[in-house]
Amino acid sequence: MAMVSRTRDMLEGLVKDGSFKWLSKRRSAFEEEIEEMARSPSAGKNWLPELSPPANVVVYRCSKILGLSMCQLRENFDAEASDLLKYKSNFARNLLEYCCFMALAQSIQVTGYLDDNKFRRLTFDMMVAWEFPEAAGESFPHQMDDDATVGVEAFSRIAPAVPVIANVVVSDKIFEVLAASTDNRLHFSAYDKFLVRLERAIRKLQSQSESSLLFSLRSERREKILEVDGTVTTQPVLEHVGISTWPGRLTLTDHALYFEAHRVVSYDKAKIYDLAADLQQVVRPELTGPWGTRLFDKAVFYKSVSLSEPVVMEFPELKGHTRRDYWLAIIREILYAHRFISKFRLSGHERDEVLLKAIFGILRLQAIKEISSAVPLCCEALLMFNVCDELPGGDLILEKLANILTMRDVDRRNAGKSRNGMYSISALALASSLGFVFGTSSGVTSDTGLIVGEIAVGEMTVLEKAVRDARSSYENVVLAQATVDGVKVDGIDTNLAVMKELLSPMTQFWNWLLFLLYWEEPLKSLAFCLVCTYIICKGWMGYAFAASLIFFALFMLLTRFVGQGSPIDELKVTAPPAMNTMEQLLAVQNAISQAEELIQDGNIVLLKFRALLLSIFPQATERFAVALLALALLLAFVPLRYIVLLAFLEIFTRYSPLRRANTERWMRRLRDWWFSIPAAPVILERVNEEKKKR
Repeated sequence: MAMVSRTRDMLEGLVKDGSFKWLSKRRSAFEEEIEEMARSPSAGKNWLPELSPPANVVVYRCSKILGLSMCQLRENFDAEASDLLKYKSNFARNLLEYCCFMALAQSIQVTGYLDDNKFRRLTFDMMVAWEFPEAAGESFPHQMDDDATVGVEAFSRIAPAVPVIANVVVSDKIFEVLAASTDNRLHFSAYDKFLVRLERAIRKLQSQSESSLLFSLRSERREKILEVDGTVTTQPVLEHVGISTWPGRLTLTDHALYFEAHRVVSYDKAKIYDLAADLQQVVRPELTGPWGTRLFDKAVFYKSVSLSEPVVMEFPELKGHTRRDYWLAIIREILYAHRFISKFRLSGHERDEVLLKAIFGILRLQAIKEISSAVPLCCEALLMFNVCDELPGGDLILEKLANILTMRDVDRRNAGKSRNGMYSISALALASSLGFVFGTSSGVTSDTGLIVGEIAVGEMTVLEKAVRDARSSYENVVLAQATVDGVKVDGIDTNLAVMKELLSPMTQFWNWLLFLLYWEEPLKSLAFCLVCTYIICKGWMGYAFAASLIFFALFMLLTRFVGQGSPIDELKVTAPPAMNTMEQLLAVQNAISQAEELIQDGNIVLLKFRALLLSIFPQATERFAVALLALALLLAFVPLRYIVLLAFLEIFTRYSPLRRANTERWMRRLRDWWFSIPAAPVILERVNEEKKKR
């Protein structure tokens, strides 16, 4: 009784003493709830002293949703939570997360919950309370009023608890888009607008999927229509197959892509491009233009083993290619989702869960497109399977996700049986409340254990850890790419100058070898020859190679420790004289001519070897065959060490004073022999132009 009396006095004191003068001049819902808690006959059970005022208000709302008092929630948490979760320094936040996950799992059982302003406000206030959950150590000057904002950590913990709002992989990117104009702090107005548009996208999905559009083709797999384009004549979708082009309507479902060519008043029978089958599909951006030119970057290239030739879908627009980028991203999302299903052999509920994750990602992207139409979006960054395809370590994220879905993860399995309140809800558990009759999931209940989601109270799941590691690696990749972009220079001559400077150590080393090889200083060459001969005879070649690697490793380590903290030495390159456009064109033409000559020389070498193999010049073929037999006998009967030694001595002593004259004579004979070999004949056949046109 004394505890109840003290709690009630504290609540009344908060109101009477004006502790909430920081609220807006008009009465806020938060102020009204504080007064309601103070006036309640069970006021002593409606305040937890370990929690801050915002956290107490949120837990109070959760208790009303669950039909339990706040003290009962506290007791349930104490009974179910591990000792680690009840540790004093993290107790307030862990208790808050527990209450939030329990309440959200109950709230989303109602159809159309995203359309409820109270639900939207509750989820946002949960994020606000998450940032300041403890009763002491923080001030709360403006946390629960209309100007309250939240950060990315709070959003990433609470929003994925409702899988249609966000998921672990892309929650930070969703936050970046929503808070881009407000200094990376999310306001309720932006969050509320996002959820309203998301509800609208869900209703659109339901109405499209219930329509008669392609009904006979997609009814067997209960396919959901995710997007339709090309219905407006001023914005058609153009399908290019070979040299044929047809305008039409393009439809994306959660299993396939359908294209219906326009007739006068209707559409042709739909062409089906199945994204669910394992057909080695390739989907990438493509350039199109009139008469086969590659001018406009506004198309999607699709290729599979079931097609005789690739298909190009063009999305014309006056400027930019945002329309194409959007379609490219959502087509890939469905394709990657089915590849994930096939790779890990998922079926039943697990398969439905994966497809729902892909569908929710596309719905979120549609909602964000509406509220940020003026800001260019990176669509791939907002779709989970696109992100996993691009991120370093994205495959590890998918492996962890597969483990969770197939219940192989120990923590997940235990949670599904006895600690449901400690985990967020899964995407599949939302299907019925969103009005979906989805695959085999229509009969899913909480008893199956499938309600367990990706967020755990007070701890980082294996999926979250994989995402964090991948993001960290990606940041390193971005920094490295920035340095790459920063050192790129324009012009062939400038790039050649940079390359020449970079290769200068290797050039100097090669020149040093040539200096020894040509015996310009006989004593140095003789010493080098004797050392190498001794190493080969002793069989120390592997040790010599290992020693050189150790030398380079030690050099890099010493450079790292000696030069730590000092500025990086920049490569200084003397820029060649600037060239005008005509000089650059001539330089390009000269480079192409040199490349052509190299290719010609290579073809001549290959044709001469063909002539030797086919005995077009019998005398040369006989000598070549005898040389090959001698080499074969040498390899068969002489140990490899001595073969290497003979090869080294032959090459290195070739220009020594004793052998120089003999070497020059033999090289002349070898050149004469090579020039005497004719090239095998070649016949060029031209493709019939009329046949090509057909």
